[in-house]
Amino acid sequence: MRLSILTAALQELTPRERRDADPDLGVEEWLEFARQIGAPNIELSAALHPTESDVPAAALLDPVANTLDLREPFSAARAARVRRAMQSTRVGLSDLAYFDNMLAADESVRHRKHELMRRVFDAAVLLGADAVAGFVGRNPGLRLDANLVMFEEVFVPLLKEAKARGLTYRVEQCPMPGWTIGDTWHNNIAYAPGPWIALHRICERHGVGDQFRIHYDPSHAILMGQDSRSVFQYLKDAGYDFLITGFHVKGQVIDSRGISAWGYGGQTMQRGDWRGAAPSTDPVEQRHAWKKQTVFCEHELPGTARHDPLAYLQNRTVDWLDHQLAARELLRIDPEKTFLVVEHEYPKARVQDKSRLAPILSASLAFTRAIDEAAAAMYALQHEVLPAQGIAVQGIGREAYRS
Repeated sequence: MRLSILTAALQELTPRERRDADPDLGVEEWLEFARQIGAPNIELSAALHPTESDVPAAALLDPVANTLDLREPFSAARAARVRRAMQSTRVGLSDLAYFDNMLAADESVRHRKHELMRRVFDAAVLLGADAVAGFVGRNPGLRLDANLVMFEEVFVPLLKEAKARGLTYRVEQCPMPGWTIGDTWHNNIAYAPGPWIALHRICERHGVGDQFRIHYDPSHAILMGQDSRSVFQYLKDAGYDFLITGFHVKGQVIDSRGISAWGYGGQTMQRGDWRGAAPSTDPVEQRHAWKKQTVFCEHELPGTARHDPLAYLQNRTVDWLDHQLAARELLRIDPEKTFLVVEHEYPKARVQDKSRLAPILSASLAFTRAIDEAAAAMYALQHEVLPAQGIAVQGIGREAYRS
């Protein structure tokens, strides 16, 4: 598959005082950094500027990055400058990404987010990308069924704008349990195959089914006790094996002590984001809402978690080789046109020092490439070479739904 890296991995590559004054400098310097670490492509991250965001940076678990600064619309002249940098570094673009709540309850806030998303769409067209990755989100004041109605009313129009520009919108499935200080776990309604299918059926009714696709991230499956093979098998069984068209390569490592203490619902009380019966107004304290998940898991940068066969079988960390095999065996993808986007959210290694982070990202990219090449070789042997000679494949392998 084709390798890429999300530019949020090093959001301070270009210090803000430099990139705020020169909005495309951060993109140029990230393209050069990608060349240095061996990333043939980047997933270009956009976000509301800190002066415009409704969520303080201090309240976020993983900082977002506006590497692509869209306070002003992206022009043809800006695109030409970025394209020159792409040509000189020989680093391509897998897609653009803007991860935010597109179903925000406050209409003015939602309007600001949708306006930025439209600017991301326009930038994608000018840069020759065919997809944008993001969230659906959730209105936390509504039940999930009511959010389906809201999706139809306010999100489908965004997909119509994507269609008019020839773009696909790929949804990442993180449930975002700590996104708010309420006790809702699912703050992004597109969190699993059941919801994906429900949302896609709504899209089909409005002629934008081809615009709604999934940017699958196995870390979120681990968070919810799932494994990739069973998720992919379910989609195939349901006739929706075409939905996943891109991948974030990010893992999750489950802490059995945390599960013993709180279960998969995470820490439900005494987190520190509330003061008695009222939610805290301090963004630093609001960040404690993420203990819903961080008490029992930690993000993995591919290759940084120990090889753990028992944890693979218990769905407590990502079995990367089987992930890549299952994608080839069960999904309707063309591997040579499908992107694996490395996403770095491993807290202990999320340093913003280029000299320290470069060898870490370079090694993770090498690991991802090697695993995918091994999976490709195994797939070819087992599904093409041996069958062509009438030779049976050995063993049973990991089975979907097995308990």
